[in-house]
Amino acid sequence: MIHTSSRILQALIVLTLITTCSLYGQDKNIDQKVDSLLNIMTLEEKVGQMNQYNGFWNITGPVPKEGNAKLKYEHLKNGMVGSMLNVRGTENARKLQEIVVNETRLGIPLLFGFDVIHGQKTIAPIPLAEAASWDLDAIEKSARIAALEATAEGIHWTFAPMIDISRDARWGRVMEGGGEDTYLGTKIGVARIKGFQGNDLSAPGTMAACAKHFAGYGFAEAGKDYNTVDVGTTTLYNVILPPFKAAVENDVKTVMNSFNTLNGIPATADAFLQRDILKGKWGFEGFVISDWGSGKEMIDHGFAKDLNDVAVLSANAGSDMDMESYAYVTHLKEAVEKGAVKMSVIDDAVRRILKVKYELGLFDDPYRYCNPEREKELISHPDHHAGVLDMAKKSIVLLKNQGNLLPLSKDQKKIAVIGALANDKNSPLGSWRLASDDNSAVSVLEGLKEFSSEITYAKGPDLTKGPLTFINEVEINETNKSGWDQAIALAKESEVVIMVLGEHGFQSGEGRSRANLDLPGLQQELLEDVYSVNKNIILVLNNGRPLTIPWAAENIPAIVEAWHLGSETGHAVAQVLFGEYNPSGKLPMTFPRSVGQVPIYYNPYSTGRPGPIDLVFWSHYTDESNTPQYPFGFGLSYTEFGYSDLKIDASNSRAIKVSVKVTNKGNRFGEEVCQLYIRDRVASVVRPVKELKGFEKFGLKPKESRTVEFVLTEKELGFFNGQGDFIVEKGAFNVMVGTSSTEGLTGSFELK
Repeated sequence: MIHTSSRILQALIVLTLITTCSLYGQDKNIDQKVDSLLNIMTLEEKVGQMNQYNGFWNITGPVPKEGNAKLKYEHLKNGMVGSMLNVRGTENARKLQEIVVNETRLGIPLLFGFDVIHGQKTIAPIPLAEAASWDLDAIEKSARIAALEATAEGIHWTFAPMIDISRDARWGRVMEGGGEDTYLGTKIGVARIKGFQGNDLSAPGTMAACAKHFAGYGFAEAGKDYNTVDVGTTTLYNVILPPFKAAVENDVKTVMNSFNTLNGIPATADAFLQRDILKGKWGFEGFVISDWGSGKEMIDHGFAKDLNDVAVLSANAGSDMDMESYAYVTHLKEAVEKGAVKMSVIDDAVRRILKVKYELGLFDDPYRYCNPEREKELISHPDHHAGVLDMAKKSIVLLKNQGNLLPLSKDQKKIAVIGALANDKNSPLGSWRLASDDNSAVSVLEGLKEFSSEITYAKGPDLTKGPLTFINEVEINETNKSGWDQAIALAKESEVVIMVLGEHGFQSGEGRSRANLDLPGLQQELLEDVYSVNKNIILVLNNGRPLTIPWAAENIPAIVEAWHLGSETGHAVAQVLFGEYNPSGKLPMTFPRSVGQVPIYYNPYSTGRPGPIDLVFWSHYTDESNTPQYPFGFGLSYTEFGYSDLKIDASNSRAIKVSVKVTNKGNRFGEEVCQLYIRDRVASVVRPVKELKGFEKFGLKPKESRTVEFVLTEKELGFFNGQGDFIVEKGAFNVMVGTSSTEGLTGSFELK
C-alpha cells in the first residue's frame, strides 16, 4: 500500500510533469518526455536506471527477509533497479512492475530482459542452423515467432541476435551466430532484428533486440570462451564491425558489450569501441548493456582494482547498464559526487534507457506485456510449430548422397535406426533454450515412424553420463558399450541404416569450447562397426558446430547435416529423408578435415606463397590438405542445378551488373542458393582470395531456368583501411557465381 505522503509526492510530481511537457500525453515527442523526466530525477534514481538485476526470489512467494535478496528487494522499492532479467510469465512480470510503479517515487517501469535466442517455448533451430537456410524471410519470421511468445510471457527485450563473426568451430558459441562470413552474417543479423522489433516497437508482439557482443568475441584465441582477442585493425573494420554497423543502421535498440579484451582493453571499458565508434561515428541512439558480470571481471583481467574502479571505467567508456556486477548501484553515485564521472555521462546513459522504455510503450501502460489471456493463447501456438518446422527443414544441409541413396522410398523395407540421439527429445532443442520444456522436441525416431512402419530402433551405447543441465559440464560416455551388440545385430539384418550421431545439445553454446571436433564418445567406433556389417548407411548429424568427420566423408554414402533443429526436429528430418522436402541448405561455416586446420574459412589471404609448388617452401601442412572437408556455401539437393551464360556489364562503374542463368536439370522441384563472390586483384590493403557479395535463394521446377541478376555497387566493391576509412579503388576484379564458394562460373571486369 502506498503511504499518504508518497501519494502526495507522486501527485506533485505528476502535476509538474503535466505542466512542463505532458509526460504521458501524445503531444510531445519522446525526447522531450525523456528530458523532462530526467530533470526531476535524483542522482540515485538515475543510477538505479543503470542497474540490472537477475530474478532473485520467488515473486509469488514471501518477500525476502535477509541477505542479498532483501537488499535487492529494497533497491527495487526505492527505484534503484531499471531492469531485470530472467523474469518471465505475466504473473511474475506484473507483480514486479506493480512494485516499482506503485512504490517508487517516480513509478518508472522496469524493463524485463531474457535470452530469447532461438525461440521461447516453441524452439526453432539454433541460429547457426537457421543461417544454413540462407533464407532471410524465414529467419525474420522465426525471430517474430520467438518475439510473439516471449512478449506474451511479459518480456520486453531479448539479448539477441548474436552477430559475432567466428571462424573457429572450437568456440561453442558459433551455434548462436550466423557463421564465418561477414556479408551473410550481417544480412542474417538484420533479419533477426527486424523479426524481433518489427516496424513499431510499441505494437503488440514486438520487443527490443540486442546486437552482441561488441566486439571481437568470436575471435577468442584458441576458440576458448572468454579468452583474449588480438586482431589487426583491417580485420576489426572489415570482418568484425560491419554486422554491428548494419544493426545500428537498422535501428537496433540495444547493444551488449563483450567479455573479451581487444588491444588489451576489456570491451566493457573500451571507450574507442563504445563512444568513438558506436555512439560517435555511427550515431547509435540506443543503450549499451554489459554482459553478465563483465564489469567486475575487469578485476580478474587486471584492468580494474575494485568495483569502484569498475564503475568509473565502465560508465566513462559508454557502458550504460550494468548486468549483475553491482558496480553502478554501489559505487556510481559516489563516483559522480567525487568528480570521477561527470553528470553528463550519467544523463546520457539514463536518457538512452528511458527512451527505449518509452518506445516500448511502457510509460503509456506498464502492464501492456502482462496479459494472461494472450499468454495462454500464444504460447506453443500451432502456427508457431508450423513456422519452426518450416525453418527446420530449410536449415538441413545434404552433404553427401552417393548413389542417390536419398531420398528413401516410403515403400523401403527393413530400416534400422541406430544411435542414442535418435530417440532423444531433449538434445534436439539445442543450447540456449531457457524457456522451453525439457524433452519436448519431436525426436528423429518419432518423426521417422510417422513415415514408415518398417522402422526398428537400437539405441546402442549412451552418448552422455548422468543428467544434463544448461549450467553444468557434459560428461561423455567413453567406456560403457551397453547396447552395442544389439545395434550391430539390427544393422546386419536391415536393408538400410539411419545412424543419428553428433553432439548433445548442451555440448555447444556458451562456455562449451572443444579442443577436438570429432564425434564424441564411442560414436565413431560404433559407426565403423555398423559399416563393417552394412554399408548402406545414412548418417544424420546432430551438432551445434562444424565437426571433423573425414572417415565418414570418405566411406558413408549419405550424410545429412541436421544440427539441433528445435521442437520439430523429428518431423523436419523425416520429411527430408523421405523426400517430402528437397534439402536446400548451404553451410554457413567451413567443415575442416582436421582440428589442426582451425581456424579455417573460405576467404583467407593468399599469402606470398600460395602454392602449390614442387618444393616444400609454400603455405601448407605437411600432413594435411589445405582444403576443407566441406566448404562454405556448400550443400547438395535431390536435383541438380546447372549454371550458364555468365554476363558482366561494367559500363557503369557505380553499378556493375552480373547475371547468370540457373537451370534445374533434374526431375524434382528444388531450391537453389545462387552465390556471387568477388576478388579485388590488387589493392592498397591486401584483400581476401574471394568474398561473398551477393546471394539469392529461389525455387525451380524440373527443367525450368531463371536468370539471376546482381548489382555490385561501391558498397560491395570497397573496403576499410586500417584507420577505419571506407575506400573504393579502381582496378581489376574477379567474379565467381555458382552453387558454393568453390564451384561456379568465373569472369572479370575493370573498375574505372
